[in-house]
Amino acid sequence: MYVSRATKNLDDKKSSYKNRVKKISRRHKTIKEIIINMAEMEINKNVDEIMTKANTLIEALPYIRRFNGATIIVKYGGSAMLDAQLKMNVIKDVALLKLVGMRPIIVHGGGKEISKWVKLSGKEPEFYNGLRVTDKETMNIAEMVLNKVNKELVGLMQKMGVNAVGLCGKDGNMIRVNKKMPDGKDIGFVGEVASVNIDLLNTLMDNDFIPVIAPIGLDDEFNAYNINADDAACGVAKAMDAEKLVFLTDIEGVFIDPANKKTLISEMDIKTAKEFIENGVVGGGMLPKLNNCIDAIEQGVSRVHILDGRVAHCLLLEFFTEKGIGTAILKEPLF
Repeated sequence: MYVSRATKNLDDKKSSYKNRVKKISRRHKTIKEIIINMAEMEINKNVDEIMTKANTLIEALPYIRRFNGATIIVKYGGSAMLDAQLKMNVIKDVALLKLVGMRPIIVHGGGKEISKWVKLSGKEPEFYNGLRVTDKETMNIAEMVLNKVNKELVGLMQKMGVNAVGLCGKDGNMIRVNKKMPDGKDIGFVGEVASVNIDLLNTLMDNDFIPVIAPIGLDDEFNAYNINADDAACGVAKAMDAEKLVFLTDIEGVFIDPANKKTLISEMDIKTAKEFIENGVVGGGMLPKLNNCIDAIEQGVSRVHILDGRVAHCLLLEFFTEKGIGTAILKEPLF
């Protein structure tokens, strides 16, 4: 049968068109399958993330129930004060502690910032056994810097939707001090906590405020004294009969061998802590911190934690997970 060239060309075009349609159809099917697979993967990923978050909340539930209404003292210092993101992590953690029913108090330091301003004044910062030698000029600088730090922390807390009040030990006659004389040496306006006005702190917390305390106190002559922030936090914790005292530091906790990170001790009782001190296992900046831990527990604080403030959300990880991080010091071993 004769087929014209025009008809043949038309048939070829139809065939080519059908093939293209099939290819496009297959391609669209493939793309559709890819999109569906990607969507399913994303859904599965989201489900996994949701389940992880749900499991985290479930794990936290008994701890939230257990510590509801408990007074928690957080000593905030070190590198966590200098890094903006770490600072917000700490603020968020403390805000969450408040929102789930705990009664947190922040006692903050500011040593690195004080040293910076002392240098700018033309003086060289001086220390004795880890304590700042504080003449009148240095005391004035310390008050200025600590007030600035205090108000900044209060502002950040307010941004997180919780009420906070900034205080120093001079306010409401809150912290009274005796002059501190390490080894009988006069190091100036450096005090040790003699008493704490717990009525003021309880009134603030009963009215839904988080106290944010700068470590400055008054002596019997109403002179202002600088207080080591660890000492101030310990003094407040003892006076408030706190459930927990937390030291945020630049180290992971207490090690049997500081050179071996695998020797981190997750829990220890005060008997072991005293043995570590006596045997020289602990030294340097950890020594006074561990002494404060022992003192706090012997005076009624249930548990003291030494945490690395550089770890994001270290407070939540320690309080609301079974494993926790850092080192917890107890009065007696759990088992």
